[in-house]
Amino acid sequence: MSESIEFPPAWLARSDGLLCIGGDLCAKRLILAYRNGIFPWFSDCEPILWWSPDPRLVLFPSRIRVSKSLKKTIRKACFSIRINTAFEQTIVACSQPRQNKPEGTWLVNEMIDAYITLHKMGFAHSVEAWQGDRLVGGLYGICMGKTFFGESMFSLVPDASKVALVALAQELDSQGFGMIDCQVTSGHLLRMGAQEITRDLFLDILKHSLDKDVPGSLWQAGRHLLGVSPSCVAHAV
Repeated sequence: MSESIEFPPAWLARSDGLLCIGGDLCAKRLILAYRNGIFPWFSDCEPILWWSPDPRLVLFPSRIRVSKSLKKTIRKACFSIRINTAFEQTIVACSQPRQNKPEGTWLVNEMIDAYITLHKMGFAHSVEAWQGDRLVGGLYGICMGKTFFGESMFSLVPDASKVALVALAQELDSQGFGMIDCQVTSGHLLRMGAQEITRDLFLDILKHSLDKDVPGSLWQAGRHLLGVSPSCVAHAV
């Protein structure tokens, strides 16, 4: 891939979804990538890899599936769900090693810096689960028109990121968003109602959502999506 700000068509991606290699993570390139259904995903010591998988995992906001146990957690109002109050803290938490991935995640420092820049430009957003003054879970992603590209989630207490995702899906559904992009298939997202669609269908939905207006208040820092009950305290895992 050259240093110019361009990408080959997404349909030229390999069977594993890899489209091209190289370039940089400047804001202009990232914005162009997302608008064309392409995202970066690579590890330390690798060149920047750009992907457009087929099939693509998406979550239609109106079809989110909430288990009985998660409904109980939501009814207890254990978490205060807020928008954009701690983006940097959220993305750094998403980059930390997990119990099942002790080596860490794909969120290398170069990626973190790039998404912080997009946040400052108004494209990247965090949805956070708080207990009092403690950030205990959440997610972040990119908003382009009425498509939200989910990037990563984290939980320090059970169900924290799931409640944040439910709150986000309900909010986006009320605003007429077409889909939440989940990129690649994972079991826990399938259980929450995500589904695989073809790349062609994904790109068609994306194309028709890009130029739709989004209320400026949607991503207003400090907005609360769910309430909190001080009497309900979850334990760290």
